[in-house]
Amino acid sequence: MRLTDDLRDLATVRAFRTLLGVRLVSQTGDGMVQAGLATLFFFQPQNMTSASGVAAALVVMLLPFSVVGPFTGPFIDRWRRRQTLWWGNLLRAGLIALTALVLSVAGIGLPVYVLVLVALGVNRFLLSVLSAGLPQVIDHERLLVANSIVPTLGGAATAVGAVIGFVLRLVLPAGHAQDVASLLAAAVLYALAALVVTRLRPDELGPEHPDLSTGLGAALARTAGDLIDAVRYLRRRGTPGLALSTMALHRFVYGMELITMILTARNLLTSPENATTGLAIFGSLMGAMVVGHGVAVVLTPLAHERVAPSTWVVMCLLGGTLGQLVVVATHAQAAMTAGFLVFGIGVQGAKIAVDTIVQSDTADAYRGRAFSIYDVLFNTAECVAAGVAVLVLPDVGWSRPVQACLVLFVWCVAGWYATGVRRLGDRPREVEAVPGGGTTAP
Repeated sequence: MRLTDDLRDLATVRAFRTLLGVRLVSQTGDGMVQAGLATLFFFQPQNMTSASGVAAALVVMLLPFSVVGPFTGPFIDRWRRRQTLWWGNLLRAGLIALTALVLSVAGIGLPVYVLVLVALGVNRFLLSVLSAGLPQVIDHERLLVANSIVPTLGGAATAVGAVIGFVLRLVLPAGHAQDVASLLAAAVLYALAALVVTRLRPDELGPEHPDLSTGLGAALARTAGDLIDAVRYLRRRGTPGLALSTMALHRFVYGMELITMILTARNLLTSPENATTGLAIFGSLMGAMVVGHGVAVVLTPLAHERVAPSTWVVMCLLGGTLGQLVVVATHAQAAMTAGFLVFGIGVQGAKIAVDTIVQSDTADAYRGRAFSIYDVLFNTAECVAAGVAVLVLPDVGWSRPVQACLVLFVWCVAGWYATGVRRLGDRPREVEAVPGGGTTAP
């Protein structure tokens, strides 16, 4: 079936439209919050002009959910996901509103950072809930198209929110009023997302066998064992575990390139003292990568009509290195912009295919935990990239030897993944999933 037919079919599914609406509204609020964080952490004249400074800021933003994340999956598999989305968005609205209050009373400080980072952690959890619930409303044949549309439209909504946040900062008087207006608007959007969720039935997103009788203490006590069991399941199942590992390795490369972009825009392509110009240059580089993500949304479903998702993963990994080779050759802004656009196609195309493999090849009893593990690997890979960047990247960001090594690394990852898929016959192993938590194999 052609892409247009798939899109038409998706548009007729009420629950899918609702899930998409929740993501778009809430991620617009995320963009408004993150615009302030980017300005605060990376593009103030006195802040984060070195590789270590940028790396530390990224770790602060990503590590909290990497630590807390493993304990979310079992709850996704036990709690009704629709109710989780409702309460989670209300919690975010409250956290951001409280942040605005603290900011207006005490100014920028540790409490503001903590509240915002907790809200971002809740956001990552809710994205896992949305991913785990999607197969409950979309059949297997439409998952790839849905995975192409939802994350990228969500990313576009985040970009729109970021633009709105920056515009508010420009038009409002300097001072706390700028931050408060953006945060309060984001809180309203989170509350609106909670309202949109109510269009779904309480059990419409699964899980298929929710364990509502388990108390919080007992659930926490069982979490470690549940997650270990999920890791074993994914490994024995084969294809989802291999896809997750490949995603994490490629995300490490993305993290290295992100830090390269920030430092190059901040310290190489303009004067470090000119933070405003640096922010504009970073916006153009990051915007090119986002455009690449959009191109991947169009190409991936078309490619799926001709090749398997696993084949598309390899093609995207190798194709993305064509853009990286441009960055190896030169740090000229125009060339880097083109290179990161091509790299963005590879990053997003591979991610869409990995999402589909994990969703379609993982039993529902493990799907929530699989996506919590996914998010932990996703964030931890970028934290590892931050640590490596401190050791190998200069403060100007761009380094030809480092960029060349990243290209070679991706080639090795692509070869390793292709070999693993070939050994599995591109099919998951038969592993019986037990709703209570165990696995058995024939």
